[in-house]
Amino acid sequence: MSTDTVGSLTLALLLLIAGANLFGQLAALLRQPKVVGEIAAGILLGPSLFGLLAPDTAARIFGDGGDDPATVVIGFLYHLGLLLLMFVSGASARNVLGKENWKPTAWILGLGTPLPFFLALAVAPLLPLEDFMGDAGSEPAVILVFAVATAVTSIPVITKIFYDLGILHTRFASLILGAAVVEDIVLWGVLALATAIASATVAAGGDALAETVSVHVVANGLYVLVAMTILPPLLRRLSRARWNVLAAHTPIAWIMVVVLGYVSVAAALDVTLAFAAFLAGFGIVGGIKSTEHQRFRVPLEAIEHVSAAVFIPIYFAVVGYRLDFTKGFSPVMLIAFLLGSSAVVLLSTGLAARLAGFRRLDIVNLAVTCNARGGPGIVLASVAFDAGIINAPFFTTLVLTAVLTSQACGAWLDFVLRKGWPLLSSEGAEEQRKPPHQFVPE
Repeated sequence: MSTDTVGSLTLALLLLIAGANLFGQLAALLRQPKVVGEIAAGILLGPSLFGLLAPDTAARIFGDGGDDPATVVIGFLYHLGLLLLMFVSGASARNVLGKENWKPTAWILGLGTPLPFFLALAVAPLLPLEDFMGDAGSEPAVILVFAVATAVTSIPVITKIFYDLGILHTRFASLILGAAVVEDIVLWGVLALATAIASATVAAGGDALAETVSVHVVANGLYVLVAMTILPPLLRRLSRARWNVLAAHTPIAWIMVVVLGYVSVAAALDVTLAFAAFLAGFGIVGGIKSTEHQRFRVPLEAIEHVSAAVFIPIYFAVVGYRLDFTKGFSPVMLIAFLLGSSAVVLLSTGLAARLAGFRRLDIVNLAVTCNARGGPGIVLASVAFDAGIINAPFFTTLVLTAVLTSQACGAWLDFVLRKGWPLLSSEGAEEQRKPPHQFVPE
């Protein structure tokens, strides 16, 4: 790699990191999720603006999309940011299934999430799927992605919204996060199935397709089963073993070894890597009810801080960079999917909340928050686009839907709190809001 190449790559990272963080802070000042600003920075640096005004300069700095060093390195950092985002999300899956939330969580998981998913599965075959389909040419994979994109809820973004609003300690926050954790584990499994079908469609044809898909499904299922049941207690034992000098003296290195181990095994088994990183976060803290998170609190916070300042902003900036509004944007597709999917989620979650015993404002608060697609919506779009399941217009639609629904969630909850209204009538409003007391993922 020549000095000129290193210099251009350094400039590219400077622009991505500085731009994403500066625009993220600006978004926060405007009472918007930081991810909105991070994506906006990438849009400004991408083909929609900078690449349109100075295409040659943009290609020298960020690469031309081929095998040049800048494209390869930025692509790797993009995937690393995605993996760290999912790891941080998985590590947040703890202490969120309190006994008082069992009934409403069961209703949300039993009705609020499955209803949008299965309605989307039923409606998708009636749509012109060729308008959504990517290079893999797999209609079943497109249908699954369409359904997951309709039902998914954002753990990282709503956690950050709760943190910024000072409501992370409330029953409302624990109820939403408890449902989102279990829901996203299931939906990430469905996404893994979709990518398996897409890769099998490309690699095999005819009778061989069913056999290849079956192998992928079994591999993904076994991976999830082991990661959810066997590995958390095993990792807890390994981290406390006397011979484990990494866990004892350099716990950050131990955590990163675990993450990279999960991802490496997932790559060998052709399991979706983002899902593997999520399960690594879940495993390193020992599962939902474990106290391992407190033991690893300091190294986990160090990883979260660096990830949130450098690698995750790079990921979201590159997501914005890949949004090409000059040729990869369909306003009709965006409006139809945004309004249709939001209506289904709001009504389904509202019905689940009503059957769980909530009333009026409680129902609205729960429904609007569950409709925030945020980080997982963007990750879903990225994984599906990279796998060739969806095309550029649908990728842009999914990313913008995730951004807009997250904006709506943050704005609504902020409005409710400024009015002095309770998020849940059982909590009251007087001591509902507290200053942030710990770092949480973006």
